[in-house]
Amino acid sequence: MSGAPSLRVDWPGAATRFLALRLLPGEDLRAALEAAFADAPETAGFVAAAVGSLDRAALRPAGRDDRLMVTGPLEIVGLSGTLSLDGPHLHVAVSDAGGGMRGGHLLHGSPVRTTAEIVLGLTDAVQFTRPHDPRTGYAELAAEPRRNP
Repeated sequence: MSGAPSLRVDWPGAATRFLALRLLPGEDLRAALEAAFADAPETAGFVAAAVGSLDRAALRPAGRDDRLMVTGPLEIVGLSGTLSLDGPHLHVAVSDAGGGMRGGHLLHGSPVRTTAEIVLGLTDAVQFTRPHDPRTGYAELAAEPRRNP
């Protein structure tokens, strides 16, 4: 597969910097993560930890192209994903007051209710991009090692 994006790249943990964020009420979760990565000098990032609450969640569930709005109050019980120079790929799981769970791709329009405590891992040892993958039809993660981070 000459010319194909890298599907497996590793780097030493010591080459990763961690950034802790506390988001305030009303801040859009996705927009805040995008802004934090844009402000960082690193070329790749990932969500290392996340807890908090949302007023509502804007999701794109699996197999759908439309937005699903989940009304709150909601607890963030899971947030994972990667941050690349071409944009993020983030999934969130939330629970409502009855403990019901919903999840999917995190979209803009998910404001923090009381707080969101996020830890990002950031590195220059690799560069994440999202080229179009004709096999899936989507922009998918490609990771390339950087020689002189």
